[in-house]
Amino acid sequence: MEKERQLNFLEAVREAQKQILEMDPRAFVLGEDIGIYGGGFGATKGLIDQFPDRVLETPISEAAMTGVAMGAAILGKRPIMEIQFSDFLTVAMDQVVNQMAKIAYTSCGSMTAPVVVRAASGGGTGAGTQHSQSLEAWFAHVPGLQVVMPSNPYDAKGLLMAAVASPDPVLVLEPKSLYKTIGYVPEEAYEVELGKVKVIQEGEDLTIIALGAMLPLVQEALESLPYQVTLVDLVTISPLDRQGLLEAAMKSDKTLIVTESYGDFGVAAEIMASLVELGYQGRLKRLTSLFSPIPAAQSLENQVRPSVDKICQTIEEFYRED
Repeated sequence: MEKERQLNFLEAVREAQKQILEMDPRAFVLGEDIGIYGGGFGATKGLIDQFPDRVLETPISEAAMTGVAMGAAILGKRPIMEIQFSDFLTVAMDQVVNQMAKIAYTSCGSMTAPVVVRAASGGGTGAGTQHSQSLEAWFAHVPGLQVVMPSNPYDAKGLLMAAVASPDPVLVLEPKSLYKTIGYVPEEAYEVELGKVKVIQEGEDLTIIALGAMLPLVQEALESLPYQVTLVDLVTISPLDRQGLLEAAMKSDKTLIVTESYGDFGVAAEIMASLVELGYQGRLKRLTSLFSPIPAAQSLENQVRPSVDKICQTIEEFYRED
């Protein structure tokens, strides 16, 4: 049966790109080692065989490839650019922040740069300080740039297809710790709507808002807890679905936000502030990574990032405080 079709996260991303290239002659893929090698994690494996003229191997220069992608997008193409690690976006900050995100505004709408940037994000793999960061709050702070983060293979495919269809630049942050996770993915092309939260389940005891790799950790934690929980997958970081978040939070008098990115000046802080400003009067907590560089040793990395045990402990704190 179709509903039994299972792919892992990377296979879903690869299938999305293949179908986009088949359906849209404007689309092409570019990045470092994305051709014969198939990309740093294998997300473009085999694409160059089928689309030899539309898989562009670039030099090791994130700034240069971003400039190429932006120029092509302005001229009507639909580039999908792979950044092997989201940390390397720091090398292309001028192109992404000062040019790509602002071209529609500075040209009074006469030009747009609908670039899709894929980037492996976050920790959980022992990849070290410069390869494990969660920088989504940086980019969500930039007007003109959409930022999304899938938590499962279904959304990995659907969000990428929706991003390519968007008239604006989209940064798709893929939690690398989820690349081997398996889930249901339809064979046909489909889109997951940008800018909307997903309510995974509903309950009256507690609302949990999770992002990216934190969602499966929360789901695992809930298996051992007796509470009825409304679980929300944030999906899109910018634009933030504030009304959808409020509606989910209002289902209980307690709300927990779980993100891999830091709490300091972060996504969780923005969600908390938004809920308060919109009139939510329940209690709020956040669980985020510790404000520290990400250690290379996985045993230490596990202490910095949220875990199933930390999620359970934080939920129990809500009830001890009653």
